[in-house]
Amino acid sequence: MTTPSDEPSAAAGLTVRPLTEADTPAVLDLLTASLAGGPTGTRSAGFFDWKHRRNPFGASPGLLAETPDGRLAGVRLFLRWEWQAGGRVVRAVRPVDTATHPDFQGRGIFRRLTTGLLEEVAEDTELVFNTPNGNSLPGYLRMGWQVVGRVPIALRIARPAAFALGARAALGRRTTAVQRPIRCQLPTAADWFGKPPAGLPELLAERAQADSADPRQAVLRTERFLRWRYGDAPGLDYRVLTCERGGELAGIAFGRPRRRGPLTEFTLADVIVRPGDRGTAARLLRAAAAAGCDHAATHLASGTEAAAAALRGGYLTAPRTGMTLAARGPRGPLPAGRALADWRFSLGDLEVF
Repeated sequence: MTTPSDEPSAAAGLTVRPLTEADTPAVLDLLTASLAGGPTGTRSAGFFDWKHRRNPFGASPGLLAETPDGRLAGVRLFLRWEWQAGGRVVRAVRPVDTATHPDFQGRGIFRRLTTGLLEEVAEDTELVFNTPNGNSLPGYLRMGWQVVGRVPIALRIARPAAFALGARAALGRRTTAVQRPIRCQLPTAADWFGKPPAGLPELLAERAQADSADPRQAVLRTERFLRWRYGDAPGLDYRVLTCERGGELAGIAFGRPRRRGPLTEFTLADVIVRPGDRGTAARLLRAAAAAGCDHAATHLASGTEAAAAALRGGYLTAPRTGMTLAARGPRGPLPAGRALADWRFSLGDLEVF
């Protein structure tokens, strides 16, 4: 009896097997050739290890297709993830880091690796989700994914003149924007987690208790998760913003300065405040806009303190931006009625993966 990991692929002459740590160099070469350098600009072994082996939700299952002489034809990984919904854990995976060598395209490798991984995770996974781009979305739809909705992005322009010049340059107009160095004086998340403030556990516990009553799916923000996501992420330069009241930690936020073509952006990934504290959320949003970039960008889930504060803080939903959320169950379609409103995302749940 064969298993999905050792039976011959429908692509003649290729064998599908589990990915091992020894495969990492060849996988990185294939991903670089197919998908360029990724969010850090270079696909390093350190970033791959952080993402797929040190993830607090578990190591990523992966399959690869290879020729009899060991040549890598394709690779597919599922990143493990966990949501909490009304106090219940929802185990999930998200398809990431998929590539097929140009010499082997059109042989069904993408489908074969995907269906193999779906079978592998079906016993312990409730949800499969990702944010495919326009090129890959049709393939996912043919394999049973459904479009759940579009996750919008809100912008706060910090330097109107520089932003206008950069936007015109990005649109291919004649005005040329001068690319200035990014000057962000915020402390790095890596340094901050070296000695986090004493009030962090209390802030996170209070936030978690309030969020447990929300029926929407959201990631439980533990110190371990935040340290992995923002403090340990190699090459991403996450920074931290903090707010105190009465000598106690009232809120924290994480984001990173980055290039967006001719523009500089502060990508605000996470905002965590005590329940009902819109004032602290507003201070963190203002600090993100003043981080030294042309604009700040974030996703603010409806009903959160940050979303309420943003209405008065100049954060506006930008047209033609955002990410398409697609999902399915490991064995079939999503339950009827599943919608984007069932999720409570931060931008940090979606970017860089």
